[in-house]
Amino acid sequence: MSRYHHSVCVYCGSRDGNDPAYAQAAEDIGTMLAAQNMRLVYGAGDVGLMGRVARATQAAGGETFGVIPTHLLDWEVGKRDLDSFVITETMHERKKVMIMNADAVVVLPGGAGSLDEFFEAVTWRQLKLHAKPIYLLNTNGFWAPLINLMDHIVAQGFAGDDIISSVKICDDVASLAAALKADLGQ
Repeated sequence: MSRYHHSVCVYCGSRDGNDPAYAQAAEDIGTMLAAQNMRLVYGAGDVGLMGRVARATQAAGGETFGVIPTHLLDWEVGKRDLDSFVITETMHERKKVMIMNADAVVVLPGGAGSLDEFFEAVTWRQLKLHAKPIYLLNTNGFWAPLINLMDHIVAQGFAGDDIISSVKICDDVASLAAALKADLGQ
């Protein structure tokens, strides 16, 4: 049984990206989650930002819960020294297990997979499959084009304002930490 009161699902890249601030933010989030007594739920990879957030969480004494599909065990270098390590058959099952084992969702910079995970979390929230807070960590304005796209989707009548209001934008780890603490009642 987990000793943590809350779990936070972190979606992020399996690469580091070009800006060293992305890697630093991932490490800072891992440290922050452990300091706030929150369990990390993530994609169980040991590469890119995924590996950084997990290693930082572990180094700070935090608990980790990783979920990876069988076909990515080698590609994402499945991190097997986690507190909990779940292997799924499909990507869809991976995302479901991750979000259902978390109280909040945080999206760091990443590629197509991170976008897929973000939009599924937002869609499921719109469909009332969950009411968990969703945060975009907008390190150095990384998510500005996505934020503009969401505004455009609303302006063009393809979504209501709830698509925007359901996502909280945090420009740095300190504001993310404060939002998590406020929203999860820590």
